[in-house]
Amino acid sequence: MTSSVVGRAGYGAATGPLVALAQWVMLTAGWRRIAVAMAAGAAGALAMPPFGLFPALVVSLCVAVWLIDGAATGRRATRGAVLASAVIGWAWGFGYLTAGLWWLGSAFLVEAEEFLWALPLGVVGLPAVLALFYALGFGLARLLWSRGALRIVALALGLSASEWLRGHLFTGFPWNTLGMALGQNLWLMQGASLVGLYGLTLLAILIAAAPATLAVADSARGRFGPLVLAGFALAALAGFGAARVPAAADPIVSGVRLRLVQPNLNQDAKFRPENRQDILDRYLELSDRAAAPDRTGIADVTHVIWPESAFPFLIQRDPEALARIAAAFPPGKQLITGAARAEVPVGDARPRFFNSILTMSAGPKLGDIYDKVHLVPFGEYLPGPLDATLRALHIRQFVSIPGGFTAGDRATQRIMTIPGLPPVAATICYEAIFPGAIVPGATPNGPPPVPGLILNLTNDAWFGDTPGPRQHLAQARLRAVEEGLPLVRDANTGISAVIDAHGRITASLPLGVEGVLDANLPARLSGRTLYASLGDLPFGLVWIGGFLTTLAVRRRSA
Repeated sequence: MTSSVVGRAGYGAATGPLVALAQWVMLTAGWRRIAVAMAAGAAGALAMPPFGLFPALVVSLCVAVWLIDGAATGRRATRGAVLASAVIGWAWGFGYLTAGLWWLGSAFLVEAEEFLWALPLGVVGLPAVLALFYALGFGLARLLWSRGALRIVALALGLSASEWLRGHLFTGFPWNTLGMALGQNLWLMQGASLVGLYGLTLLAILIAAAPATLAVADSARGRFGPLVLAGFALAALAGFGAARVPAAADPIVSGVRLRLVQPNLNQDAKFRPENRQDILDRYLELSDRAAAPDRTGIADVTHVIWPESAFPFLIQRDPEALARIAAAFPPGKQLITGAARAEVPVGDARPRFFNSILTMSAGPKLGDIYDKVHLVPFGEYLPGPLDATLRALHIRQFVSIPGGFTAGDRATQRIMTIPGLPPVAATICYEAIFPGAIVPGATPNGPPPVPGLILNLTNDAWFGDTPGPRQHLAQARLRAVEEGLPLVRDANTGISAVIDAHGRITASLPLGVEGVLDANLPARLSGRTLYASLGDLPFGLVWIGGFLTTLAVRRRSA
């Protein structure tokens, strides 16, 4: 790389530590360039929950800008420059995802005798595959690249597009989407009510990458203009959030008193069918435990909630367990629980298994059921093209269910009807990380009822005391802001919480603690949020507008 390329990138003959650092990054080559990109991506992971260090994303994305500058060979985007940028993007994404998702390895250690061999596939292989989205994003950014501040917009367009694709293609995996750098602060997250997670992602990249222009020496406006605009954008976002979040607590739904049960069961040999009696005893004891003078047990609450897959057996087919539950729950009390359930289709001798939410009342009388729609590949089922091959090799999904779980029917997915509660938008486990997928769309029978809360049952015991469960909570919390709905989240080992429609945690139980959480139910917002009404449409329109503008400006300057 020559000094003429430095000049064409806009660095001129400026001096100073920041300019020197930017030029050093730009002029790296070979394995050093790959190492710098990986390190920069890994640094960006510190901006995600539970750390929340936004300056780490600033460093990460500024280095990304300078690395793409180093792939420039003039204003025209040659095939070689785009390919070089894509390689940088893959390395950046691999570092970011590996540093942010290393805790996935904990799941492979639960049944280490069976899954330890596959640990590198989860900890290294998954980031390596998902990093291809970032390769695409960096390559697209290079196609739109130009001298000066406009290249910050190019990076934001490329990376936000890659994040949207990561969240949708091949079942989607929007975990630690870059917008979460803004989506964990109470004031800043309020922007999600307008533009959702992907709109926050576009903003986060624009704001965090803006300081990269401080190393540009062509003019004071070119150096400081983007930084000033980024400061205004951040201040406006915080101002909107401060104005949107009321000083007082949200109203509560009258007549509803919730008890969330967090049993803190380990995801190991203790959670096995032979321990069914002890596990049910634990749930029933916690459900009726005196937690306060005015909460002496089931008699003083209206709804008891147990977490995802609460039992290592099929409770619907266990008369003894059902009888014990019936005896524990008097008339007028509702049990909401996660459970595996089986269903034998007509004409088929083999049962299908579902990861479900069941509702029960005295009797026990079974009420409404929700079957999980968005299953975890390799965790709850083996993807169709690989199913037969992997089973022939005696490889199964993590959840020990014959043949894996069957997904619920998207076409008939509905809001749950539970006596005593407003209509419930039900989610199980990581279904809560998908923006825009919380409330089902219209069905052949018309639009579903307007929900009054989001219910999320989960089991994060697979991941131990790592950032994973904390990241899971943060992402579920953002759904409450997007949809303008309170969130009730019950987890096996934590973090269980009740969150109001503004994203404020009103009650919670920490990770790794056995206990119960008694709480009122916050009310939904009186009207729908812009995001609840339009979904990702505002983000898409802004993205298209930015793309066309950047393309037009680049062509005029070519």
